[in-house]
Amino acid sequence: MPSYDYTAQVDVPADQLFGYLAKPGNLPAFLPALTEARPVEGDRVHVEADVDGRHVAGEAWLHVDRGARTLSWGAPGEDDYHGDLSVRDHGENDSEVTIRLHTERAGGEEVQRGLEEAVAALAHRAAAETDLSAAEHQEGWS
Repeated sequence: MPSYDYTAQVDVPADQLFGYLAKPGNLPAFLPALTEARPVEGDRVHVEADVDGRHVAGEAWLHVDRGARTLSWGAPGEDDYHGDLSVRDHGENDSEVTIRLHTERAGGEEVQRGLEEAVAALAHRAAAETDLSAAEHQEGWS
């Protein structure tokens, strides 16, 4: 089974980054093709995605381990799609995120590029959310 991984530094503290990533509703902001993700019950998540020119919907699983700052996910089907993500401290205000993806889907270079784009998107979105949250908690301009 082909596996893909990518690691990058993110300019957001690890706890804040993981807090953002652990919310199922935020997954479409950085996982390629995913258009909707919402909790159903327990580790189950309803997902919708645009894959190879078609819209698909179904159930997937998402396991969140806040103590270890890891996520793992998967969806049944012919592509045997599953992956995991970990966030580690990389200094006081930075973190390092690693995403690993396993799939039977063809198109290795495209999958790897999508993974790298996902990490770039999550870094951008998480930084923006952190900045917005900080601004909302300030009293006036400094």
